[in-house]
Amino acid sequence: MNSPSSVILILVILVNLLLLGTGRLRSCIRTVAVQGAIIGLLPLLVSSGAFNLRLTLVAAVSVALKGVVFPLLLLRAMRSANVRHEVDPVIGHAASILAGLVLTGASFWIASRLRLPIVPVSELVLPVALSTILCGFLLIVSRGQALSQVVGYLVLENGIYIFGTALAHEEPLLIEMGVLLDVLVAVLVMGVAVFHISREFHHIDVDQLSQLKD
Repeated sequence: MNSPSSVILILVILVNLLLLGTGRLRSCIRTVAVQGAIIGLLPLLVSSGAFNLRLTLVAAVSVALKGVVFPLLLLRAMRSANVRHEVDPVIGHAASILAGLVLTGASFWIASRLRLPIVPVSELVLPVALSTILCGFLLIVSRGQALSQVVGYLVLENGIYIFGTALAHEEPLLIEMGVLLDVLVAVLVMGVAVFHISREFHHIDVDQLSQLKD
């Protein structure tokens, strides 16, 4: 087990629970930025001490996009939409944390019964990746604000990225960059959509949007 990578993965779990228990959008965005930045460093830990230009580029681009670019886009969309808090989530914050703990425990149970074809950088890679993906889904389905759902989407993608680090030597750079660019496009499109929805309807609560009438 690689100690630095294990520390990063444990921090990812704690960040997942923090996101589930936070209602302030600015705090959520900053927290997911921290998560993106720290997992962006994971490719550097699979190189076994040898310099690998491809993995270094992946790590640099990942940290820049996940830790800086995406959060800035979300903060800009938040200011444009004039929204600050998640109001009346489908699942309360305390219940979300409890659900997150259950999902994390289930992820470790599932991971213990799965075997990767290669030895991952850490034994925590698979369970943490699964728990992060599930927590991202939970954020998407349990939050009413569109921006909160975008944060959940980014958390979900972070989980996929963590799993990708287990196969970093085998995966080509093009595939890794393609995933990052897909997320960038999604954030841009959703940011524009949130801005226009807020300008037309004065809110971005998806429950209210489902009640629109002629």
